[in-house]
Amino acid sequence: MKKNMTRFATLAALAIMAQAGTAAAQDCSVKVGVVLPTSVDWGKPIAETALWVAEMMNEAGGVNGCKIDPILRDSQTDPKVGVDAAKALVDLDKVQLLIGAVSSGVTIPILTSVTAPAGVMQISCCSSSTRLTDIAAEGTTKGLWFRTFATSNVQAAVAAMLAKDAGMKKITVLYKNDDWGQDIGKLATAAFEAAGIEVAGQIAITDGQPSYRAEVTEALGNQPEALYLALYPKEGISVVREWISLGGTTKMIGTNSLKSDEFRDAVGLQYLADFIGTDTSAPRTESATAFIDSYTAHFGSAPAGPGLPNSFDATAVALLAYHAAGKDATGAEIAAKVPMVTDPAGEKVGGDVEGFKKAIALLSEGKSVSFQGGTGAVAFDANGDVSAPAVEWVFGADGAISETRYIPLEEIGAFLASVN
Repeated sequence: MKKNMTRFATLAALAIMAQAGTAAAQDCSVKVGVVLPTSVDWGKPIAETALWVAEMMNEAGGVNGCKIDPILRDSQTDPKVGVDAAKALVDLDKVQLLIGAVSSGVTIPILTSVTAPAGVMQISCCSSSTRLTDIAAEGTTKGLWFRTFATSNVQAAVAAMLAKDAGMKKITVLYKNDDWGQDIGKLATAAFEAAGIEVAGQIAITDGQPSYRAEVTEALGNQPEALYLALYPKEGISVVREWISLGGTTKMIGTNSLKSDEFRDAVGLQYLADFIGTDTSAPRTESATAFIDSYTAHFGSAPAGPGLPNSFDATAVALLAYHAAGKDATGAEIAAKVPMVTDPAGEKVGGDVEGFKKAIALLSEGKSVSFQGGTGAVAFDANGDVSAPAVEWVFGADGAISETRYIPLEEIGAFLASVN
């Protein structure tokens, strides 16, 4: 494995390396489906991170001595493309584990129409809709569903905290017209109103339109002093350009989906000086710091984009559970071993080759472990959800994405309690 590989090394090369591995005498293999948005600038590192974990697991011994064969498909953040990719992986490649997707609008149809009906375990790094919690609670997911990204409640609450701290009194919510956007738009609206901030309007932004002038004109008519943007870079770029060109305020609060070089460059740094971003965060733990150091050494730059520690942990937990279940395991059998990998009482194991070797040895003996990764000690509730702290971030004067405030989970909880 070349340590000086750049962050944007070709995914084809990474996939070959992941499949090759270095464990001795791996004459068998297990196929694992990976559906992630490799065709967008912020999605490529998420996929690279997942393949990197598979590569390290192969070096540590693979799944019961079998090489992990990750089959990567591009979702393009499009529900139809994502579902078609998942169907091919399940029906043709016969995978029992699927890692993905990004965006709840892609993840939900894959989960409800492909993986859960087929009995395939699915784990996502980057889907936050509370609708997924409801689906799991209803029993639709059959215990096959997990995610390492906290629900949209966290970012919605943090947006309200930041708006209140900034003295904002009136805000308009623009949200992507899909499952994720509708969910976080609704939650953010409730959080703003609970914090005493007037929501002047809630406007849906449908992807793929030639122009958003009508939506932007409607938003301007509400005369907000700030915008809340629950959008992806593609439509976010068009909307903000229209907004600025028509004289709209530069005061904006955006979700982690806009933590993108593409968004910054296309809008123009000069118009983003007052932009504030929100994101969930890894706790300030040794394992989270170790992930940053290891990622930087491997890819040549620090993990700055959205979902990277979450992708690392989702892939690691899933592959260790696969090992614990056995190379011929079904999706249900793999899912049943996830608690064995994330047992708070289990022996702590880190997210590197040596950590994976230790975990493989302990799991092979029937012992549980507590995986400590980029998001800390991973632990799921009954619906496959996790909790997380949060951060405020900005585009700095040099264009770099930088965190300006860390918000512990306890502080988020205290804010929610105060407004409720």
